[in-house]
Amino acid sequence: MRCIFVLISSLLLTMAAGAKEAQRLSAEVLWKIKRVGTPVISPSGDQVVAPVTTFDLEQDKGETRLWLLSTDGDIQRPLTAVGLSVSEPVFSPDGKHLAFIGKRSDDDIKQILILPMAAPGEAVRLSEVPTGVSSIKWVGDHLYFISRIWPDKAPEEMAGRVKEEKEKKVSAYVWNALPFSFWDNWIDEQRQAHVFRIPAKGGAVENLTLRTGLKLPNWIQGAESYDVSPDESHLAIVADSKKSGTRPDFDVFLLEPGSPKARNLTLANEAPDFNPKFSPDGRLLAFNRQLISGFYGDTRRLVVHRLRSRQNTVLHEEWDRSTDGMVWAPSGGGLYAAVDDQGTRRIYYLPVGNGDPRVITDSTDFSNLSVASDGTLVGINQSFLYPPRVVSIDARNGGVERLDSFNDDLFANVDLGTYESVTFTGAEGADIQMWVHYPPGFDRNQKYPLMLLLHGGPHNAVTDTFHFRWNAQTFASWGYVTAWFNFHGSSGFGQAFADSINPDWLSRPYTDTIAAADWFKSQSWIDKDQLVAAGGSYGGYLASILLGREHPFNALVIHAPVYNLYSMLAADYSVHGVRFGEYWQSPEIYPSISPHTYAAQFKTPSLVIHGQNDLRVPVGQSFELFRTLQERGVESRLIYYPDENHWVLKPNNSLHWYGQVREWVERFAAPNRGTEASASVTK
Repeated sequence: MRCIFVLISSLLLTMAAGAKEAQRLSAEVLWKIKRVGTPVISPSGDQVVAPVTTFDLEQDKGETRLWLLSTDGDIQRPLTAVGLSVSEPVFSPDGKHLAFIGKRSDDDIKQILILPMAAPGEAVRLSEVPTGVSSIKWVGDHLYFISRIWPDKAPEEMAGRVKEEKEKKVSAYVWNALPFSFWDNWIDEQRQAHVFRIPAKGGAVENLTLRTGLKLPNWIQGAESYDVSPDESHLAIVADSKKSGTRPDFDVFLLEPGSPKARNLTLANEAPDFNPKFSPDGRLLAFNRQLISGFYGDTRRLVVHRLRSRQNTVLHEEWDRSTDGMVWAPSGGGLYAAVDDQGTRRIYYLPVGNGDPRVITDSTDFSNLSVASDGTLVGINQSFLYPPRVVSIDARNGGVERLDSFNDDLFANVDLGTYESVTFTGAEGADIQMWVHYPPGFDRNQKYPLMLLLHGGPHNAVTDTFHFRWNAQTFASWGYVTAWFNFHGSSGFGQAFADSINPDWLSRPYTDTIAAADWFKSQSWIDKDQLVAAGGSYGGYLASILLGREHPFNALVIHAPVYNLYSMLAADYSVHGVRFGEYWQSPEIYPSISPHTYAAQFKTPSLVIHGQNDLRVPVGQSFELFRTLQERGVESRLIYYPDENHWVLKPNNSLHWYGQVREWVERFAAPNRGTEASASVTK
């Protein structure tokens, strides 16, 4: 049924183009798409605000504006002006004002701005925080936010310090302890992240957490790091109870705002507890819990703390799915969540009392939920065939109504392919789910080359979402059948499946990869001699494993690969260290699963790609791999982006990336010329 549905959708889009000549979903088209961010709904349920980002190739950057939508579908207009960098909109409790984070042209750092919703007016800057603001929440009479400060300095001194940091001539960083980095940011160990508040009508800024001796995690802070009860009597924060960067234990603490006393609600659990959410009446605090330290893919369970009795209750303990993106239902009887579930993110309702989790949505992906006081639920919906859209969701029957029309004009002239979900038998007889993408005009009587994609993580899944960086429909438009498959270790298929590759990252995913290739080779429409594979991060690890083992691929694309598990100690986290020991403690693990130990067997032509600012997988991993390939006499190419991180995010660099990948795979697996994209590609 899914394949029939997407075939019809593709035909309707093509027909809508009228007499125009349809274009393929090229990399250039990807950068014309308006990218819709997390929507927020007004308390009354009639208005929705969403950030929308557009990109300018000449300027090589994007600009985000806030747009106002209505839940009846009649309104779609911009709220903020061109040239104002904005993010994180939140409504006031009465819905009459909107707060957001913004940076005007004369501002050095982002602050809180407030805009009236009932009548025309200019946004007024509320805050003057020298260290900037993030993760704002409007509760009661205050706006709450996070700022990273120097705890021993007064605000005036911090303003001077910010200026000094900006103008300093010495570029050195100094660390005495971990962590020193996270993804693409160097961490200043002298600064701490704390929760603050400011009266919505203006006034003094108050630090609510400094006196506790706790701080938010240095690694990352966000809206999931704290929450405030509706009556403002309690504050819940996430902090490291061990206060050690190498082996943190993130716990949920409860305190009265500004009090020096904070009570640890999760002391008995040594694995992470995080993402606190107060119920609408403030009597309950929901949060996520994991049970295995050092395993980020561990199931994220739902726990509810009762403030009066001080009891924690794990809900739905037998349910083998992670609870993500939680928002409370207005009644307080349960929560809505966006759940990674067998290759699709579905909305579930999770009752606090009796009853099992209830699925609300089925096909295509849903996330980024926001709920109004009257129960109106909105969120983001997307699929492989269309980018994120703002929708309302009927929580009773899963009915979906689209609220925006962004990108309709663009996609009316785009000729899309089709896709379907299939299942094949992988390692140890397990069922492996795979998304197969067919090029526009796919004809089963013809032969097509295969481009098999290896996802990163490894403990996440490829779900039915629109990917901007690795778009399978774009790859397919070049004249390839393209596929993502959720090998052993992927999320959304149960705890045992996700944990089945630890600590052996190699065996089962490699077997699944070969089985996926064999499945395609058995199809009459695949050219068995024209196969390539491509992956990044852990997918780059898996591609590097293929280099040292038997496989059917003519060439590989290897982006930001985990190549040498010994030198991966330079990364911002330790791959197996917390749970299974470092290489000097458990040496038998590392040589058996590290791709570099199989270098004597490398012979497959490989395109290696990496960004300098990647601190999750340091750039030396690709440098080591490329040198090895060259010393081995293997045809290879290294592409290095000095201004990119783990991902290629800048528009023109992205166009170059897509062009280089296309040129490489076409050298070793000729596209089906009958469906080859006509749009130009930057090379």
